[in-house]
Amino acid sequence: MNWQQLISNKRLGQEVKHALRHDDRSEFKRDYDRLIFSAPFRRLQNKTQVFPLPGSVFVHNRLTHSLEVACVGMSLGNDVAAKLKGKHPELAGTLFEEIGTIVSVACLAHDMGNPPFGHSGEKAIQTFFTEGNGRHLREILSAEFWNDITHFEGNANAFRLLTHQFNGRRDGGFVMTYTTLSSIVKYPFASSCAGKHGKFGFFSSESGTFKKIADELGIICKSVNGEPLRYERHPLVYLVEAADDICYEIMDIEDSHKLKILTYAETEDLLLGFFDEMGKNKIKQRIIDEGVTDDNEMIVYMRACVIGKLEAACVAAFVNHEEDILDGTFEGCLIDNISVDLRNAYKHCCEISKRKIYRSKPVLDIELSGYKIMETLMETLVDAAVNPDRFYSQQLINRFSSQYDITSDNVETRIMSVIDYVSGMTDVFALDIYQKISGMALPIV
Repeated sequence: MNWQQLISNKRLGQEVKHALRHDDRSEFKRDYDRLIFSAPFRRLQNKTQVFPLPGSVFVHNRLTHSLEVACVGMSLGNDVAAKLKGKHPELAGTLFEEIGTIVSVACLAHDMGNPPFGHSGEKAIQTFFTEGNGRHLREILSAEFWNDITHFEGNANAFRLLTHQFNGRRDGGFVMTYTTLSSIVKYPFASSCAGKHGKFGFFSSESGTFKKIADELGIICKSVNGEPLRYERHPLVYLVEAADDICYEIMDIEDSHKLKILTYAETEDLLLGFFDEMGKNKIKQRIIDEGVTDDNEMIVYMRACVIGKLEAACVAAFVNHEEDILDGTFEGCLIDNISVDLRNAYKHCCEISKRKIYRSKPVLDIELSGYKIMETLMETLVDAAVNPDRFYSQQLINRFSSQYDITSDNVETRIMSVIDYVSGMTDVFALDIYQKISGMALPIV
């Protein structure tokens, strides 16, 4: 793979069009603005990241998480561009200089396909078909579609959300640039290749779109004719992944301190664990010199230092492994390829998070409630899609927005419309619909 081909501002759905521009924004800045002003992006403000929303303590939701990931992604992309331009002078003055913006846009979009209630919502969609009343549908659905829905994945759904031509939308969906779209796809292969980890990058309905983009950008194809599509990652995916890895792990620790799941001493120990004794003392002295005495503010400063250190380490890892990344031989993620001390400190944070944070009562409560809500929505709405002629089915179908092809003659299209509808809900809207269809709430006039 080569950078000149990998960085393209060609737009999906407008490949042969050249619209007259009236400002100086780059095509990638247009991508950024388009996402910021979109309804699916706004809805992230009411989707669970980890902890229940809202509360007396304002913890992260999907929106604030995505914005922070985009900030770190911008830094990663800009720093990598600066270092690689020194290594490859021919890249100066090319679109390569905009990779900071590209990575930032991909970071904004990386969670847009996630359903309500975090990973429990994702799991509820999957298990409805593997363990719930959706099991019997396997007999009437294609193998490809069955693989897609039983492995439902937020990342693949983000690619669909951005590229699929929903009813009333223009060709190309959000009409994003090829490079931005490919930088979102963390797992660039079909659902039949998902394996035990259950991750994949695009539904069968969008496989042709991804192939067109990947081939245009010169991304290495690992499959042969007749096999399910499988590609190497676009190199910028590693930067998007690193930004996400840094933010979710470190910010979850900060949120846990605010919620008193972790004590100040525990939080301090985790964050300062990224530094040697000299580094620890320097940070502590700086806090004293600045006159900071509030526990939360001290944690904020330590967190900022950790993010800065991890960002620099990931930039170095990317630059050092550039050839392997371009050749498609790089293994693991950037976090796996930073110094041993930093990597061990990060792994320690992950272990504590699994044991104390992700199994804490507030997190388990929202996961249990969210799962039940999503399970009920899937059961009720999929039944309506499969049996559309029933009276109650018609009542439910009338609730769907016209952008969803819920009245299609094809049962797979109707089921996918349900998944599109449910996965696009906010936590509050999902709860509202759940209460109404369960008969627990009536509209107040």
